[in-house]
Amino acid sequence: MPNEKINELLNLSISIITKIGNELTYYESQSKEYTFSIDHPREIKAVVDNTVEKKIIDLLAPTGISILSEESGFIQGVSSSKLYFIIDPIDGTYNYVKDLGPCAISIALWDDEFPVFGVIFNIRENKVAWGGKEIVSKYGGRRIEVSKIKDKSKASICTGFPSRYNLDSESVMLEFWNLVSKFSKVRMIGSAAISLLNLSKGSCDVYSEKGIMIWDVAAGLAILEGSGGEANYEKSNIKHSLNVYASNKFLSKSGL
Repeated sequence: MPNEKINELLNLSISIITKIGNELTYYESQSKEYTFSIDHPREIKAVVDNTVEKKIIDLLAPTGISILSEESGFIQGVSSSKLYFIIDPIDGTYNYVKDLGPCAISIALWDDEFPVFGVIFNIRENKVAWGGKEIVSKYGGRRIEVSKIKDKSKASICTGFPSRYNLDSESVMLEFWNLVSKFSKVRMIGSAAISLLNLSKGSCDVYSEKGIMIWDVAAGLAILEGSGGEANYEKSNIKHSLNVYASNKFLSKSGL
């Protein structure tokens, strides 16, 4: 797809996410309402997720491009291209409903299995980030770059345990410990989108999670590319999920 069209879709996504992010205060009466998922007992479903998702889908639908979303699944568009949007209405839903920590709205455009661009609205800071492989990443209008830390013993890692990931295994916990124990600082903030944004702007040095849902990381992986970082990811055995290891240029997975 020509760059002019990509830029048009990027600007549309920025406009949509800014509009909806600024409207979140109108949903405060819904924002505390949630239930635990029957299929995934550690995952919560909030009313606001459905409200925000519907608004994003309605605003993206005229593009004719297919959409993959957390609540509605895959929605086939009329376009024959391999491009599709990936949206997460609220990443860090528990943080959002409990006023606990970071949370975000995400829109990404992918081409088959590769990110084209990502847009993230940081709800707590009321700022927008965007970027991609051929799009310089910015946050709040300012260019961002990954850190230059080379020594993992002085580096920080953002990570977590996705709500659909099976934790009933000693080997899983041992693998987790073997990874994080190599780093000076470990942070679990409850939002993969914000974790990747933090990596992209140099606030942390590595992000890694197994079995993370693609809509949680789709925008962040794109923004990371535009900020000079790199990522290794592969499909996991959970539908629509990935195993992700992302870092600055000096702390790549091959170096661990």
